[in-house]
Amino acid sequence: MSLIEVKVVNNSTNPLPEYATAGSSGMDVRAYLDKPRVLKSMERTLIPTGLFFEIPGGYEIQVRPRSGLAIKQGITCLNSPGTIDSDYRGEIKIILINLSQEDQVIQPGDRIAQLVIQPVDTINWLPVELVTETVRNHGGFGHTGSG
Repeated sequence: MSLIEVKVVNNSTNPLPEYATAGSSGMDVRAYLDKPRVLKSMERTLIPTGLFFEIPGGYEIQVRPRSGLAIKQGITCLNSPGTIDSDYRGEIKIILINLSQEDQVIQPGDRIAQLVIQPVDTINWLPVELVTETVRNHGGFGHTGSG
């Protein structure tokens, strides 16, 4: 495991995202709200965090749902995993949706998502006339069968 330094501005009253355990790959990020926000069933919203990152080139930060929030309240992240690119400098905001049948309340400081840093490779396209055939060439989606 390597340590990647990421510059951060924290304009919120919340602590910086942190790993819950030594083996955690994601850091919990918190809602920066001035009052609770009600999220109705099937409603989506953008929740601010008050955080601004300077991610090093060659990396991204992925925004992923928190499993506890999903199972207990039916709240998850849309566009998941979301990508925060290394050249983005705006406030980090999390797209949440309530998939439960009941209204759910997001409180100021609630842990709403997790952040995972990942290296990013770039593509150099190599135009060719044909690509190598495989057994799965013509099967399409779901071609490996059901099982």
